[in-house]
Amino acid sequence: MKLSNRIAARVTALSAILASAFIAGCASMSPMAATYSQDALPDAVKVPAGHKVAMQTVGVGMITYECRAKKDMAGQYEWAFVGPDAALNDRSGSKIGKYYGPPATWENMDGSKVTATQVAVAPAGTGNIPYQLVKANPAMGNGAMTGVTYIQRVATKGGVAPASACDAGNMGSKQTVNYQADYIFWKMM
Repeated sequence: MKLSNRIAARVTALSAILASAFIAGCASMSPMAATYSQDALPDAVKVPAGHKVAMQTVGVGMITYECRAKKDMAGQYEWAFVGPDAALNDRSGSKIGKYYGPPATWENMDGSKVTATQVAVAPAGTGNIPYQLVKANPAMGNGAMTGVTYIQRVATKGGVAPASACDAGNMGSKQTVNYQADYIFWKMM
């Protein structure tokens, strides 16, 4: 067999192996919606029956807090939530959108986006922002966010208000904290 024929045979074999590996990798990612379970979540943040998972993302970014006077509590101060700024990635780590606010907005790379109203929160462990369930408003634009009815924030890591002092001396100052959370998007069945 000539050298060029052997190289062609090896390239063909290598291509078949790589294609098989790619297909196997994609197959393991595609049933994400079918494998998601709410069983371990507190009842307050479970999506009502009649909905199905449309998309799962991992939000990775920062939350900004500002030192402000507590409402109706003279001489007391607190770190107040200002808003998030996070990338929304698919389970393989590819960016597919962003999450920002106010108002809280989830935007897909296809240009579709939703805002939402909080329904409930539940504790997610010390040092982590709470789990959250929000009811989506009608989507703006056509795309992945069209028809989204609920969004769950689960698997949270970090994101709580800064531990540093907030008082009259630093009122108005802002700090950011890192966080990560899974955002599960639901649509009607």
